[in-house]
Amino acid sequence: MFSMHHRWERFFHLVTYIAQGSSYLNPRGYAILHREHHAYSDGTKDPHSPRNFRNVLAMMVDTKRRYDDHAYHRVIPEPRFLGGYPEWPALDRLGQSWTARIAWCCVYGAFYWTFATAWWMWLFLPVHFVMGPIHGAIVNWCGHRYGYQTFDNGDDSRNTFPLDLVTMGELFQNNHHRASMSPNFASRWFEIDPGYVFIRLLALCRIIDLGATPQGVRR
Repeated sequence: MFSMHHRWERFFHLVTYIAQGSSYLNPRGYAILHREHHAYSDGTKDPHSPRNFRNVLAMMVDTKRRYDDHAYHRVIPEPRFLGGYPEWPALDRLGQSWTARIAWCCVYGAFYWTFATAWWMWLFLPVHFVMGPIHGAIVNWCGHRYGYQTFDNGDDSRNTFPLDLVTMGELFQNNHHRASMSPNFASRWFEIDPGYVFIRLLALCRIIDLGATPQGVRR
């Protein structure tokens, strides 16, 4: 969707690790899964289609297994799914380390211990431990089960408005599957992709280069 200088790429790679913490996702594993999802959308080979699982928990357990296969190089994916993603072996090994994940969980616990003012706030702590998988579950389950379809893509992808505002536009799944290389997931006049707003801001600051990428699908 866009390109950036290698130094900025390293900066955002590091920031992503810090932001995701205990639920850090290796770019290689994530990218391959995402490409497989688009190539086989809602088919038998789709790594996370609600069609293929009885509930969202079963889908995410299987998604984790497939993600680990790619993140840890346990399987060899199709060549067309390889390349084009940032790689930082040392950081990715740290991010995949259970020692580091447990350390992040301790940091979150210390934050709650310091700032929580009521017992019920602690109920959110487990959510922070696995925020990445929870976000993935919402996007991949809801985005292919609930909402409306603007385009006939031959799959179950849907736009789950207004919940997409919480996920920074990622629940415009029907639009995204229609134009997967567009940085703007919004399509119709009432749709707003918050993520695209930040992409445009980064482009104006010359941190990223949108180049000749499509600016969205219009109808």
